[in-house]
Amino acid sequence: MTEIQRPGALYQQVAAAIREAILSGEFTPDSPLPSEAQLMARYQVSRPTVRNAIAALRAEGLIDVRHGKGSFVRSDSQPAVTLERRITQARGGGFTLPDGTEWGEAETPSVYRSHTTKETGQALNLGEEEALLCCDRLLTDPATGTRAMHRTSIPFETADAIPYLAESPDRQPLAIYGLLAEAGHKLTWSETVRARMPLPDERTALKLPDATPLLHLARITHGTDGQPLLLEELRVGADRAELAYQITADKQPTRRARA
Repeated sequence: MTEIQRPGALYQQVAAAIREAILSGEFTPDSPLPSEAQLMARYQVSRPTVRNAIAALRAEGLIDVRHGKGSFVRSDSQPAVTLERRITQARGGGFTLPDGTEWGEAETPSVYRSHTTKETGQALNLGEEEALLCCDRLLTDPATGTRAMHRTSIPFETADAIPYLAESPDRQPLAIYGLLAEAGHKLTWSETVRARMPLPDERTALKLPDATPLLHLARITHGTDGQPLLLEELRVGADRAELAYQITADKQPTRRARA
């Protein structure tokens, strides 16, 4: 039995005691917490106090509640999926994934017309309310079940200049890269990554546990002149995926000798 003798609301005191037990290793990652009755006896508190303490720890991301099984200490294991963010171009000109793996589609892709926001407009070097062709996909990794949300945003100017793209904006990104290259573009890419808390629909679609942030990746495909041609956004749970990048050193430009 552990006596609670700390300032603050009683449930906060119990939450602090359980947190200490987790951080000290008494309650190990991925192991079940003691039952409500055991926690009540351990800390000499009521059932509502224990439940409020567990709810507070869930909000912190220390505990997962598994329906029908109880409360578990969140695992600190490595993410299930490593996303290789390289782009490989084959000798024939086509583009492939670095490791050759492909994600499955949990739902039929959704194609629709939209418009730029302040954020997407800046990424595509466009103003707000510019017309876009968009395609949303809900992806699943066949090996681990990890889910990801993928969105392709194509400016009308890009679609109109590329045969078949306006007719089939639901093409896979690798296929779009191929069409852009066939049209004469020498492609380059830039990408940013940020973490944020998910919106309710994102949390549901990605099946994220409580208090779990997501990784939001934004990749811009640039044409020969550097003009943004395509925006891709990928959202995946930060507890399920890690990102891997191959970094190479840029060559320093040759300075011309003064006459």
